[in-house]
Amino acid sequence: MIRVTEDIAVGEWEIGESFARASGPGGQHVNKVETAVFLRFEAERSLNLPPDVKRRLKRLAGRRWTADGVVVIRAARYRSRMRNREDALERLVKLIAAAAVEPKRRIATRPTPSSKQRRLVAKKRRGDVKRGRALPSDLD
Repeated sequence: MIRVTEDIAVGEWEIGESFARASGPGGQHVNKVETAVFLRFEAERSLNLPPDVKRRLKRLAGRRWTADGVVVIRAARYRSRMRNREDALERLVKLIAAAAVEPKRRIATRPTPSSKQRRLVAKKRRGDVKRGRALPSDLD
């Protein structure tokens, strides 16, 4: 089990990995080793994620969320497979941790009478400035 928060842990069976050849620097070595990691997390089928966390995770993951409900993370930042695996796992944990944070509800407030007054005074002042730029109406 991979611990994400105090309440959420991800099972090893929910995570799959595949490897591919990474682009970028590496010379001849890059053509023969598969260091890029594709980490797949079965988010939709996960029993450890509450429904509200899954909903927020889907929104946060964006294009990384597939039609099957799988989060795919590609890691090819490093030249070693091990470091890319660690990077992908770390990014997944951060993504799930961010989805686990429940957003604060916004409390609707009304503007105070003094803030309304300040706004109207500022509008009046701005209108006077613009009116002062206009050509005089009586050019006699």
